[in-house]
Amino acid sequence: MAEKKPNAATRPNQGVRQTTTPSGVIHVRTSQSGHYTVVGNHLAQHRELSLTAIGLATHILSLPEGSPVDIRSLAERFPEGRDRIAFALRELEAHGYLERVRERTDTGRLVTRTYAHHAPAAPAATPIAMARPRSRGRVVRPSVEDRQAPPEDDGGAHPQVDSGAGTAAPAPSPVRPAKVPDPRPVKALHGPSHEKAVALLAGLRRTDDRLTLSSRDVHRLAPAVRAWFDGGATAAVVHHALTADLPADMRHPAGVLAYRLRELLPVPLPAPAPPPAAPAGTYTRFRPHPFQTCDGCERAFRAPAPGQCRDCRTLGDRHIVGKGAPEAGVA
Repeated sequence: MAEKKPNAATRPNQGVRQTTTPSGVIHVRTSQSGHYTVVGNHLAQHRELSLTAIGLATHILSLPEGSPVDIRSLAERFPEGRDRIAFALRELEAHGYLERVRERTDTGRLVTRTYAHHAPAAPAATPIAMARPRSRGRVVRPSVEDRQAPPEDDGGAHPQVDSGAGTAAPAPSPVRPAKVPDPRPVKALHGPSHEKAVALLAGLRRTDDRLTLSSRDVHRLAPAVRAWFDGGATAAVVHHALTADLPADMRHPAGVLAYRLRELLPVPLPAPAPPPAAPAGTYTRFRPHPFQTCDGCERAFRAPAPGQCRDCRTLGDRHIVGKGAPEAGVA
């Protein structure tokens, strides 16, 4: 007698294709007549890219030409934040799937062009020809000797130009190398207030090692410190405003100092009021000169400085005049 089976066999699902795979994903493919994007397995199954980078690359490849793919537009489109999107874009750039090039348009405006590569490009590959900005040709100016030299007279005869293939092309004139500007800041002639501002900025590192500034940053921030000094602030006030309550993570100290100098600038002190004028009819007391002892007669008299009294000065003048005049009755 046959054994009874209480459970009946499961009926197959007519809508799903049967497979011999015991586990894992089973593809249910549908024919796409339009609106689809071809993505290579080198991107979809990349071993080093993150899942966010692979999904972002797939989205960028599906967009039409001219669609915005900057961080702000992508952050508004997806729930991921700007930090994750920026990190994914850097991943795609490092592996050759994305390339961002800064170009200058015909009007002189700087724009960023984003090139999405369907196949990974070499990391060291140069930008394509259409992505390279147009550069101006170097203008070769004649030297002083060439401008001052008189033209040679060839007797009215003009040399004939031979257009044959055997004629060697004339040697190009030597191009002088462009003068490279000195990156070091030029120290201008400023007054004592500028030197005081430079000394204050250079000494901030004594308070905090993170406030070590370069020479360029010191001379760039010195005019802002001078504005504080012109407004009546002392060096101690400026030092406290620049060093108090600094952020824990400070990557750009010059930017932090520039922001504080600009936003915390105090109101200039008002000019001191002049002393009140004495009312009309008020008597002003006059202080007399101190007493002095005469060097001639030793009498006391008032004078601003020691010396002789008025009588002694008068007798001395007469005595000098009497010595210079001739005696009467002398032949």
